[in-house]
Parts: sequence; C-alpha cells; structure tokens
Amino acid sequence: FYSKDMILEIVMISNMNIFSFFLYFFSTGLTVCYSFRLVYYSMTGDLNCGSLNMLNDEGWIMLRGMMGLLIMSIIGGSMLNWLIFPIPYMICLPLFLKLLTLFVCVIGGVFGYLVSYMNLYSLNKSLNSYNFSYFLGSMWFMPYMSTYGLIFYPLNYGQIVVKSFDQGWSEYFGGQQLYQKLMNYSQILFFMHNNNLKIYLLLFVFWVLILLNFLLFL
Repeated sequence: FYSKDMILEIVMISNMNIFSFFLYFFSTGLTVCYSFRLVYYSMTGDLNCGSLNMLNDEGWIMLRGMMGLLIMSIIGGSMLNWLIFPIPYMICLPLFLKLLTLFVCVIGGVFGYLVSYMNLYSLNKSLNSYNFSYFLGSMWFMPYMSTYGLIFYPLNYGQIVVKSFDQGWSEYFGGQQLYQKLMNYSQILFFMHNNNLKIYLLLFVFWVLILLNFLLFL
C-alpha cells in the first residue's frame, strides 16, 4: 500500500506520456499475475511430489522473526512517509482512477488463474512466439549490452588462465607431479623392503658405509 499503490497514484497525477503510463500498470498486472500463480500452485491443489519437511510454523524462532517483519511491514511505510516527506502529501484523484489500480490487480489475478488452466495445445501454440517473448523477457536484450557484454571477456580470460596454469601445466609440473613421483618411489621402496631381504640388507650396508666414510672425513 505504501509502495506500489502510492507510486501508481503519483504516476497518475504526474505529467507522463501514455506509453509510460501503460507500462506502469501493465507491470503491476503482471506482478499480480505471477504472484497469484505462485499462491495457486503452492497453496492449493495436490502436491506434485513428496515433501521432505513438514510445512508448519510451530518454531518460535521463525514466529519471532515473522512477527517482527509483520510489525515493520505495517508501520514501516508510515514511518518512512513521515520521515521522508516534509509535509503531508495529499493525492486527490477521481473515483475511476482510484479504482484503476484495484481493477488492474483483479484482471492480473484472473489472467494468472486462466493461464494455469492452459491446455497442451495452447502451450504448443505459444511456442510460436518464443523469440518475441524471449526478447521481452530479456528486457530488450539489455543484459547482453550491459552485464553479459562487460563480464564475458574477463570471465573467459580467467577461465583460460585457470585451465592453463592453476589446473594445467603448473599443477602438472608442480604439486601433482611431485606427489606422483614421490608416491611411485615410495611404492618401489616399499616393495623392495617387504619382498627382498637381500636388497634390504645390502642397502643397509651401503647406508652404514656411507655414514662411516662421512664420519672419517670429519
């Protein structure tokens, strides 16, 4: 009430063209449409699959958090209204403009309910306008010009660096290669010590001779 409805009422009294006016109310109708569909699919009818957890709010930790959010959602709009606006902001509109927001919300809810009952034939026919709906759903290709277009090359270069250096040649000649060599040498020595007593004793003699020579030179 303190956000969407007030924004729409300010749009009505402002000097705005008909296209922007239409987009404001059309987006409001779509908001109600997908909100109604979300409530319809999640709160009514049979569940599509089994639930892992019980759907209840008996925990006091969750209840305390929701009570705090409930109180702030009720009085938060009034508090912000009192703090932001220096004087009381009076919006005076004709009756049909006042009811226009409610009418758009009702139409959006009815449309969301009707969309939930579309049959397979209608869904297949809707695929014919997939490209146009993708164009509108991507905000007229805005992400490709702003977000994706800016981060594609740095992320691609970072992926090449990670695959070539961090998980590539540096890892092969560094930690993994050293680990593999030490493991192979340890397996050879382990096999020699456990399976051939002569080799073990001969290595022990060599070790003693080297130690004695080292002590004699000192």
